[in-house]
Amino acid sequence: MEKYFDLLWPLNRSLTGNANRKTLKILSEIIDLNISEIPSGTKCFDWTVPPEWNAKEARIKDSKGNTILDFKNNNLHLLGYSEKFSGKLNLNELKEHLYSLPEMPDAVPYLTSYYKRRWGLCISHKQLTELKDDTYEVFIDSDLNENGSMTISDAVLKGSTDEEILISTYICHPSMANNELSGPLVSAFIYSELKKIKNRRYTYRFVFVPETIGVIAYLSVHGEKLKEKLAAGYVVTCIGDSGSFTYKKSRSGNSLADRAAKLVLEQSGNDFLIEDFFPTGSDERQYCSPGFNFPVGSLMRTRYGKYKEYHTSKDNREFISFEAMEHSVKTYLEIISVLERNAVYKNLLPYCEPQLGKRDLYPTLGSQKKTADFVHAVMWVLNLSDGTNDLISISERSGMNFSIISEACDALTEKGLLGKT
Repeated sequence: MEKYFDLLWPLNRSLTGNANRKTLKILSEIIDLNISEIPSGTKCFDWTVPPEWNAKEARIKDSKGNTILDFKNNNLHLLGYSEKFSGKLNLNELKEHLYSLPEMPDAVPYLTSYYKRRWGLCISHKQLTELKDDTYEVFIDSDLNENGSMTISDAVLKGSTDEEILISTYICHPSMANNELSGPLVSAFIYSELKKIKNRRYTYRFVFVPETIGVIAYLSVHGEKLKEKLAAGYVVTCIGDSGSFTYKKSRSGNSLADRAAKLVLEQSGNDFLIEDFFPTGSDERQYCSPGFNFPVGSLMRTRYGKYKEYHTSKDNREFISFEAMEHSVKTYLEIISVLERNAVYKNLLPYCEPQLGKRDLYPTLGSQKKTADFVHAVMWVLNLSDGTNDLISISERSGMNFSIISEACDALTEKGLLGKT
């Protein structure tokens, strides 16, 4: 993860552009991405794919030729989608095009102007207040190409069924660690681990696109098919800091995605926060728009907007933890394991309890507690397997860990006492 983080960090990602293409090419070393281009001007529901934006240089110099600000040192210095500009300005004229955060004087803010043409630069408020009355030379070499395109990508891991689990993340922010790179990296390594697993039940669809317009474009092409196939999904964002997990529910509030994530978090023994759906935030708001209403939630750590470093230069390598990112991958894989193993069963001998001893379902080895827990799990599974309760429900109602409920289910199925509905 550290290796790929360092490769991806300098790239000036945005809604479109060569940095996005390079980002996806690098990620393709981990995940088998299918990369495609959508021409600028393409209509996607109520939206239009914007012109392609690429930036080469941006700097400010004072009258003595000293460099005050340089895009090459920090790509957050350039306003996203800034038009090109070259000229000399006095301090007051320059300030009309400079953006800072007075409440965080040492941070460079991340700002964009995707859908209104302007030029601008971002600067720490401390540096802004230190600018002297002078004539400044501004040079911005950027290009907005109406005949360009937006780069999107996906990867599909086939399972034994056509039912799909969606993992969606975005690739449209420049050098920010938690709000940008944690999502694509965690998603890519989830794919890498899932690919090693044989006999996958679900088909897994990974989507790597620019936030908002990218998902809207993707849904304009794939949305109707996903209506038929999508069982659960997650938007992966802000997943790399050391905070405890936050899970934002899907619009329905009790989807399979919600239930699996909530169960894993509850049984982890760690602190976590569950939030109801709200129609702002990241791409879950597109997946959960009323026309689709997909079962898509979002497992994060500290949620966007909830940490002061968000959308600033302080969201950097020092802010994240690679150990936390690894743990995030493992937690998503635990959720996926629950989804894979969850099912509804029916007790094939429902009249009174079957004799377990003659079927060797009373373990004779292991600790007394482990034996008792297994027998209790067997009893819970037998009693609640009436064709209406899935294993998540049985785990929730019994208060027993999902893994032992699943183990009991496997044993009962092997002995012919349970059948999958």
